[in-house]
Amino acid sequence: MPVARRGTPFADRLGEAGVVAATLVAATFLLLPVLALLARALLGGALDSILSPRILDALVLSLATSSATVVLALVFGMPLALALARRAFRGRSLLEVIVDLPIVLPPAVAGLALLLVFGRRGLLGGALESVGIVIPFTVVAVVLAQTFVAAPLFIRSARAGFADVDREVEDAARADGAGEVSVFRHVTAPLASGALAAGLVMTWARALGEFGATIMFAGAIQGRTETLPVAVYAEFQVSLDDSIAAGAILVVVAFAVLAIVRLGRWRSAFDLGRLR
Repeated sequence: MPVARRGTPFADRLGEAGVVAATLVAATFLLLPVLALLARALLGGALDSILSPRILDALVLSLATSSATVVLALVFGMPLALALARRAFRGRSLLEVIVDLPIVLPPAVAGLALLLVFGRRGLLGGALESVGIVIPFTVVAVVLAQTFVAAPLFIRSARAGFADVDREVEDAARADGAGEVSVFRHVTAPLASGALAAGLVMTWARALGEFGATIMFAGAIQGRTETLPVAVYAEFQVSLDDSIAAGAILVVVAFAVLAIVRLGRWRSAFDLGRLR
């Protein structure tokens, strides 16, 4: 069996130096804009703008709509994720592509597509308007736009979590007389709880940061449909400090969400190791 030739010490050190240099460049490129934004918010007086009525209204609306998005993703996405993880049916691969499509679809295109369905001249807009229901440029439109682009993240995570659950544990519960609802509630869901929680958190964060689909489908009506990301763009044209303040809020929230997800995965790994 041929043995791989070892490089010279100089070549090895040169390779390691190249890896370190590339890592530092990449990390600096990713971190520096965020630090610049936070530093400007802290040192430039932009934090005073956080208490402005426009920013506060946008923050409250974003928190409310992103929370509603999480509820919709949980109620309608969990059965779909369970079906994709456990059921074998014709067209499942196509359904998986449809679920994943909003993740790669440009948000502005997603908003335009929603407008073509629920707009006044859309596929369903005319029928809805005839019974007094108008969706575009309302809070409902904000929630639908956020759900369209964010819910697939939960479905993907939940699908992976359900697929990883040991079927033998579920079969043992059924052998003990547990019904399907009881098995799901007391066995399947708890074992997949890490993936479910991570999916919900990421869905909430994605909904909180949604901009393109929201502004296309719901507009930027101050105090009504102007979410925090939309406020960042709108304030940039009027007040740089207000725009920086809104952006800093989003950065802090995004960092907190990612930290929670990472901590949750670490705890899950620790718990599994202890069970073993």
